[in-house]
Amino acid sequence: MNIIGREREKDIIAKCLESKKPEFLVVYGRRRVGKTYLIREYFNEKFSFYTTGIPDQKTRSQLKAFNESLSNYGDDTGRVPKDWFEAFRRLRKILESKEVYRDAISGKRVVFIDEVPWMDTARSDFKSAFDFFWNSWGSAQEDLLLIVCGSATSWIILNILNDKGGFHNRVTKQMRINPFNLNECKQFYIDNGINFSRDQIIESYMIFGGIPYYLNLLDSRLSLTQNVDNLIFDERGDLHYEYDQLFGSLFKRPDNHIKIIETIASQKRGLQRTDLVSQSGVPDGEGLTKAIRELEQCGFIRQYKNIANAQNGCFYQLIDPFVLFCLYFRNGKIKSWQSFIKSPDYYAWRGNAFETVCLEHIPQIKLALGISGIESSEYSWKSKKKKGGAQIDLLIDRRDDVINLCEMKCTDKPYEVKAEYRENLINKITVFTEEVNPKKSVHVTLVTSNGYKRNEYSDVIQNVVEPDDLFK
Repeated sequence: MNIIGREREKDIIAKCLESKKPEFLVVYGRRRVGKTYLIREYFNEKFSFYTTGIPDQKTRSQLKAFNESLSNYGDDTGRVPKDWFEAFRRLRKILESKEVYRDAISGKRVVFIDEVPWMDTARSDFKSAFDFFWNSWGSAQEDLLLIVCGSATSWIILNILNDKGGFHNRVTKQMRINPFNLNECKQFYIDNGINFSRDQIIESYMIFGGIPYYLNLLDSRLSLTQNVDNLIFDERGDLHYEYDQLFGSLFKRPDNHIKIIETIASQKRGLQRTDLVSQSGVPDGEGLTKAIRELEQCGFIRQYKNIANAQNGCFYQLIDPFVLFCLYFRNGKIKSWQSFIKSPDYYAWRGNAFETVCLEHIPQIKLALGISGIESSEYSWKSKKKKGGAQIDLLIDRRDDVINLCEMKCTDKPYEVKAEYRENLINKITVFTEEVNPKKSVHVTLVTSNGYKRNEYSDVIQNVVEPDDLFK
């Protein structure tokens, strides 16, 4: 197996193989995150049966593709199945044959059906046939591991995970595949001969996030700057139109999802539902709830409650680095990354983008602080004061009666507290404690991209999270 990271996911698959009962594993996640690669690599592409749906094709084409897979695994019927019930009946025959391939270690029959949502075309009997296949036969096969996968998360959640019909309570395991963290990105670059410095790895995360497909497009012969220009800013680049295609590949009707994403992006700390409704034009109701839930389950947004106004509901904040990058630069004013870097606007963007990197690495920050085992909530906060107020982009509110007031600094050299900044921090603490009255100790915590240099103004800092801590 040439799989970077994914320790939790590999453990789930291993447990499915060790199980003495039939297993139904559902794998989902945002487009390009490496779902198919993980499953195919884990099993070295050796399955009892493997097939995949094809995008934007009707039932006949889906059945033709399924028939090709049936033929590859020993079915000699020759003709295309007339419907999905026949297709799954012929699959069952393959799996019941003595010649069927079994996993070398566990002896299980492993069936991998990829991009399932694409198979469920309009007015087809796919869902009914799939229900029948599992409930009438598969769920009684102790040596069967059925893996289904799909990027169209809304379909997976509605039709399998939250199904009230045939699949209700039938799924035995589910796995949302998340993007790589910084350490996994570093390992990916090493394995692929890409020689980036620590600063460049952090900056690449600000742009591409931890999406393996995007990282795999990087050319090891080029600098990070050249790669960004070639992939995103060049109209011929592989990722130039990725944002436009992203949500359509995940959701059948993505218009509301896009409106929600672009409205939330207008406020760095996020929006509450009432503001989201008024600013996005998406009507309040079940449709909005469903779209928000799906965006959260794909990892595009996060939900948090603010200690100061928890009774007023949750905030929704955009945390996907690639989407944030595309929205920030979509106006077309920046023609090349080469001309933009090192400008004042570049440093402003980088500061905000580093905060998103930190939000994606809260477990690593907690580990560095020695509080991994302590329950906490993470949120941002803004003072109600119009004059002399304050804003805090990350607070880690701990159950052991401490709040870490996190300041995130992205600099080219070790960060050094100046007198003015020290006064600013003192003001933040004062305003926060006066307005919120948290009844907890407040510890100022500095998270840096390039280290920290202590001086006479350092007394206000209680904790420092070094850049290497983010790579753990």
